[in-house]
Amino acid sequence: MLLPVTGILFLISCNNQNKQKAEESETTESFVKHPDWSKNANIYEVNIRQYTKEGTFKAFEKHLPRLKEMGVDILWLMPIFPIGEKNRKGTMGSYYAVKDYMAVNPEFGTMEDFKDLVKKAHDMGFKVILDWVANHTAWDNQMIYEHPDWYTEDSTGKMVSPYDWTDVADLNYDNQGLRDYMMEALKFWVEQADIDGYRCDVAGMVPTDFWDRAREQLDNIKPVFMLAEAEQVDHHEKAFDMSYAWELHHIMNQIAKGEKNANDIEIYMEKQDTLYPANAYRMIFITNHDENSWNGTVNERMGEGAKAFAVLTYTLPGMPLIYSGQEVGLDKRLEFFEKDEIDWDFDSSLVKFYTNLNHLKSENKALWNGEYGGELKRIKTSDDESVFAFIREKEGNQIFVITNLTDKPVSVTLFGKDYSGIYIDVFSGEEKIFGNNAELEIKPWGFLTSKRFA
Repeated sequence: MLLPVTGILFLISCNNQNKQKAEESETTESFVKHPDWSKNANIYEVNIRQYTKEGTFKAFEKHLPRLKEMGVDILWLMPIFPIGEKNRKGTMGSYYAVKDYMAVNPEFGTMEDFKDLVKKAHDMGFKVILDWVANHTAWDNQMIYEHPDWYTEDSTGKMVSPYDWTDVADLNYDNQGLRDYMMEALKFWVEQADIDGYRCDVAGMVPTDFWDRAREQLDNIKPVFMLAEAEQVDHHEKAFDMSYAWELHHIMNQIAKGEKNANDIEIYMEKQDTLYPANAYRMIFITNHDENSWNGTVNERMGEGAKAFAVLTYTLPGMPLIYSGQEVGLDKRLEFFEKDEIDWDFDSSLVKFYTNLNHLKSENKALWNGEYGGELKRIKTSDDESVFAFIREKEGNQIFVITNLTDKPVSVTLFGKDYSGIYIDVFSGEEKIFGNNAELEIKPWGFLTSKRFA
């Protein structure tokens, strides 16, 4: 579900060096402490219903070895809860119309099946987070009947849906009873199934102070990872490790259409550096369940530029997301309310492409998340509207990326010498030597991704 972008300016002012150090220390402590395992992680969104013919936890388990080999770290499972029947959309309904927060959708299996999946995933080194829908419920959720005062009403006293989401009823967080119930439900899955955190649907529609308290309560059980479907800066203060980089995603879509150019990425990055604290993780993506179902496939939106933009999701500051089927070139809009199995007719070259990027992200410290990674420095060129080139470095580990973000070949000169040296091409393994003021020919939507280690 999509929301407008919001933001709050984040500034640190200081009068002298000592005061600056004190304030930086205080600020660091006031923001979320990320679980250590997240510092170089990527994230993979799992659509259980569409993943296999069976559409079950057990059937999905068979894909775990493949995902492990591909280098996936965090498994984000779309909502696994029973789906409401009243005012249901389509035959099977939306995952986001939750009928019971403390049960599993029988379509997927049993509670024991889910616990088994989490344990097997943990045994293989994955982390597992659940998609949580805190803003609204299905119309036949038991809360409707037992606690109607927990819901938002219009001037006539009638319960209402948020926006045009007619299959759900909006919750009212002015009620402490609702807050307490939702807190216990969040704790339930961490305590009973040992999950590692949550992706929180339309997080900006729920009061931030609720999320702040939830993070504190959950961290008392185990260190958790929290992802907000929002772009609110204040979410990073006490509640969330990561938020959506929706604006960057839209910029990439617009570049693919010729409506923006490479300079717009730099403008965006500079703005983010001003708005967000250095330790905030941002999730970068070329697709997800919303984009795929409602706005089009990667091929529809990005065409031949898809791989170049995918490279940027892994090499710009942020955590890269892969959506179910993206790794094999999924080229259809998956139905949201019906069964619509993913075609796993593998594009082996694309699987290898994402495997290389996942391992690069994990191994090269320059690409690690938040403050763990290296600062981005753009390399100016003779055609900055077409070419986005940059380096990132951390503790002697360096990444050098050159992308042609147009559908035309370019001849370009890279200015300066910050990038000069010997690198290894990430995809071919070949040695690359770059001298000062290097001149390059880059094919349409072409990219060069090179690395070197300390």
